[in-house]
Amino acid sequence: MSDEPVYRIYGKPGLKKSVLIAGWAEDAGHLGMQTLDYIMQDSGSCEFGEIRPEDFFAMAGVNVEEDVAVFPQSKFYVSGNRKLVIFKSSMPRSDWYRFLNAVLYVAQKHCGVKEIYTVGAMLSFASHTMPRLLMSIVNSREMKANMAPFNVVDNTDYETPIGQKPTLSSYLSWLAGQRGINAANLWVPVPFYLLTLDDPRAVKRLVYFFNTKFDLGIDFTALDLQIAEQNNKIAQLFRQVPEIESFVRRLEVGEGLDTEEAEKLSQTMADVFRRKPKPQQ
Repeated sequence: MSDEPVYRIYGKPGLKKSVLIAGWAEDAGHLGMQTLDYIMQDSGSCEFGEIRPEDFFAMAGVNVEEDVAVFPQSKFYVSGNRKLVIFKSSMPRSDWYRFLNAVLYVAQKHCGVKEIYTVGAMLSFASHTMPRLLMSIVNSREMKANMAPFNVVDNTDYETPIGQKPTLSSYLSWLAGQRGINAANLWVPVPFYLLTLDDPRAVKRLVYFFNTKFDLGIDFTALDLQIAEQNNKIAQLFRQVPEIESFVRRLEVGEGLDTEEAEKLSQTMADVFRRKPKPQQ
C-alpha cells in the first residue's frame, strides 16, 4: 500500500460551508448518476479532486459497455452556483471504511461540508403512473427536523439482514455522524420494470427536492420532455400489446403479478426502450 494520500486535490473549491451530494454508478436505474448529472448540467460544475481508484478498485475487472471500457472513477465537483459539492463514484470493491473516511476528509478539510445527502433508487411494485415518493433515513434528530418541510417520507424502518454489510450510503451516513456531520440517505422507489432503464420521473423528484431546498433555479424543461417521451412510448406499446397494459393497470390498483407476468412486463419494456430507431432511407 502506498504512503501517498488516497485522494488528489487539483483545484481550490473555495468553500467554507457547503453541502455534499453523493451518488454511486451501480445504483439501480442509474438514478443517482442521472440526478447528479442533471444538477451539474443545469448549474455548471468544475472538477477539483478525486479518490485514487487504484487503492480501492480491481483494475483488472474493467466493465465494458457498448464496446467502450468503463474505468472506475471517484470524482469531486463544485457546482457552478457554488452551493453544492458533488461526489460521483463507482462503488469501491474493498476497504469501505478507508474509502469513505477519505471522502469525508476531503469534504470537511477542503469544502467545509456541514450536510451530506446520498441519492439512490429502491425497488417498487407500483405502476410508473403513480407519483414518486421521496424517502429518507437520517443520522440525527436535527437532520430529521431539517427535512420536515419538504414532503419527505421519514418513517422508513430498515434493518440490515444478518450476515450482510450495510449499504454504502448507510455506512457513509454513520461515519458522517461520528464526525458531527448531519446526513440523509434519499431513496425514490422505482417501478421494477424500469430498474434497468431510465425513470425520469424519479430523477425529477430528487432534483425538485434539491432545487427547492437550496434555491438552485433549475430548469426542468429537459426532464419534462423525457417524461413525455417515455409516456408516449408506453402508450404506443399499450396499443400494440394490450396484455402489457393490463399488467400495468393491475399494478395501479394494488394487484400483484406472478413471476412470469412480471418478467414479461420487464422484458417487453426493455425491448421497447432499448430498440434503436431504424435509419432513414
